[in-house]
Amino acid sequence: MNPIAELVLEVEHATADFLSSHYGIKSPEVSLERSDNFIHGDMSTSVSMKYAKEAEESPYNLAQLIANHLNFQQLTHIKKIEVIEPGFINFFFTTSFFVKVLENIINLEADYGKNISLMNQKWIVEHTSPNPNKAMHLGHLRNNLVGMSLVRMLSWNGAVVVSDAVYNDRGIAIAKLMWGFLSHMKKNSDTPNDVAYWVSNPDKWYTPKEKNILPDIFVTQCYLLGESDFKSDENVEAIVRNFVVQWENNNKDVWELWSHVLSYAYEGMERTLLRLDNHWDKIWHEHEHYKEGKKYVQEGLKKGIFTKLEDGAVLTNLSIYDIPDTILLKKDGTSLYITQDIALVALKKKRYKADKLVWVIGPEQSLAMRQLFAVCEQLKIGKIDDFDHVSYGYVGLKDDDGGFKKMSSREGTVVLIDDLINVVKEKIKIKFTSKNNGELTEDIDELSEKLALAAIKFSILKSDRKQDLVFDTEQSIETTGDSGIYVLYTYVRAQSILRKKIKQINSPLDGQHELGLEADLVKLLAYFPEVIKTAKKDMSTHHVAQYLLELCSAFNAWYGKEIVLDGSEKESYKLTITESVGITIKNGLSILGIETVEKI
Repeated sequence: MNPIAELVLEVEHATADFLSSHYGIKSPEVSLERSDNFIHGDMSTSVSMKYAKEAEESPYNLAQLIANHLNFQQLTHIKKIEVIEPGFINFFFTTSFFVKVLENIINLEADYGKNISLMNQKWIVEHTSPNPNKAMHLGHLRNNLVGMSLVRMLSWNGAVVVSDAVYNDRGIAIAKLMWGFLSHMKKNSDTPNDVAYWVSNPDKWYTPKEKNILPDIFVTQCYLLGESDFKSDENVEAIVRNFVVQWENNNKDVWELWSHVLSYAYEGMERTLLRLDNHWDKIWHEHEHYKEGKKYVQEGLKKGIFTKLEDGAVLTNLSIYDIPDTILLKKDGTSLYITQDIALVALKKKRYKADKLVWVIGPEQSLAMRQLFAVCEQLKIGKIDDFDHVSYGYVGLKDDDGGFKKMSSREGTVVLIDDLINVVKEKIKIKFTSKNNGELTEDIDELSEKLALAAIKFSILKSDRKQDLVFDTEQSIETTGDSGIYVLYTYVRAQSILRKKIKQINSPLDGQHELGLEADLVKLLAYFPEVIKTAKKDMSTHHVAQYLLELCSAFNAWYGKEIVLDGSEKESYKLTITESVGITIKNGLSILGIETVEKI
C-alpha cells in the first residue's frame, strides 16, 4: 500500500472507532479529502458535520473531540491537527512522510499509483461499437477514448478488464451498403447490378486500393450512394429490402457480397484503432446472436414477467423500477435492439462470469440502458447493480463565435478521426519547421504523429465525460496552458534535467526539516494514488488529466525558482523530486493512452 493510502486509512479507522465507541454510531463512514489549498492542511474531513446530530454535539465541538482523540493516539506522520468552523478537521503531515512518498515513487516507478481495490474482480467495458457502414468520426473518437481510458484506469485499480465492442452487421443499413458497392463501384457501366454476376466476376468492381482511397472511406461512399438510391428509386428500395430477406434466408451469393463489403469496413476501423493505439479484446457480431433474444422473451412470457398485447406484441412490466415500459417484440414477431441486447448480456455473463458490465454509450440511450438492465435482472441474467451505463457528452466543432457546433452529415460537418489526426499533425509539423528555420528533422513525421495523438487525446479526456465538448485544434497544440503538448513539454524538461545529472539520485533528507520551495509540488506528488481512486469512483479519467496539468504547473513554478543542478548537498534530493515528477507524469499519461517522448 502506498504511504498516502496507509495514512488515510489509519486516520479514517481511528476516527470511525471513536465515533462508534463513544457515541454508538454504527459503521460510521469517514472520508479524508485533499484540501483545496495547502494553507489549511494537507487533507481534511467534514465527518463531524455529518454525525453531529446523531452524536448530540455541535459540529465544532465534535470536531474538537475527534481531534483531541487523534492527537492522543499519536498517529504516524501527523504533525498537527486543527479544527476550524463550522467543524472541519484539517491534517498537516510531517516532512518525513513526504520523503517517504518520494522514495515510494522511485521504488515503484511504473506501478506508482496502482492499487488493489478491485482485486479479483472482472469488468467488461463495451465501447465505440461503430456501425460498419461508415468511417469513424469525432463522436466515435470520444467514445473510444473514454472507453479505453476507463479500461486502463480500472486495471490500475486492480481489476481484470476486458474491452469489447459490437458490430451491428446486419439489416437495412448494411443492405444499402451492398447496393452502393454493387451499383456504383463497377468499372464499366454496362456491368449488370447482379449479385451472382459479381460472385463470378469480382475483378469487374473496384477495390479501395484501385480507387486510391482508404477502405473505410470507400465503404462510406458506397453506403451514401446506396442510401441516396434507396430514397429516390422505388425499384432500388425493393432490391435492397430483398437483400435483407435473402440474407435472412442464407442466400449464399448475398452472404458472399455481405462479407466482402464488410471486410473493407473492418479493415478501415482496425487501421484507425491501430493508429489510436486502442483495441478491443473481443468483438461481438450481431448476426451471431440476434435470434437468441427471442428465446429470452418467450421465457419471460412463460414466467409472467412480460405481457403479450392483443396485437401480438410483447411488452415489459417495469413498474417496480419506476421506468417506462418498452416493446420487446413487434406484433409481427420482429425483434428490436433491446431483444438482441438481452441475448448479448447473457452471452457476456456466461463467457466471462463478470462482476461488472459497463457500456460506454451516449446519453440519448440512458432510458434504453435502464430498461435493458431491469429486464436482465427480471430474467435473472444478472443483478441490476452488475450493470453500469457510462454516458458522455456530445462533441462538436468550434463555430465562428467560439461556441458549440454539432456535427451533421447533411451539412457536411462530420469530422472523421483520421482527418482530424492529419490536420493536427500537419499543424504541429508547421510549428516545428518554423522553429527549425524551415528544416525538417529526420524523425519529424513520427514525432508529429505522437504529438498529434497526445494533443487530441488530452483535449478530449481533460473534460468531465458528461460535459459537451467543443474541439479546438489550435488550442489542442498550445505549448502552454491546459494541453497535452504542455504536459509532454514538462515531461521532456524533467528528462532533460535527469540526463545532465552527475550525482546518483538518492534522498539525503532525514525528514526533520521543513519543506521549502518544493512543498506544493511534493504534496501534489503524494496525491496521485488518490486521484486514481477518485477517477474510479466517478468513472471519469478527466481527474487524471486535470491532476497532470496541476502537477506540471507546480513543477514549472518550482523549476523557475530553483536551480536543480547546483552541486549542493540538496542536489540529489532535487533530482529525486524531478525523477518523481517524470514517473508520475508518464504514469498518468499512460492511463490516458498517451505515449511520452524524450525530446521535442
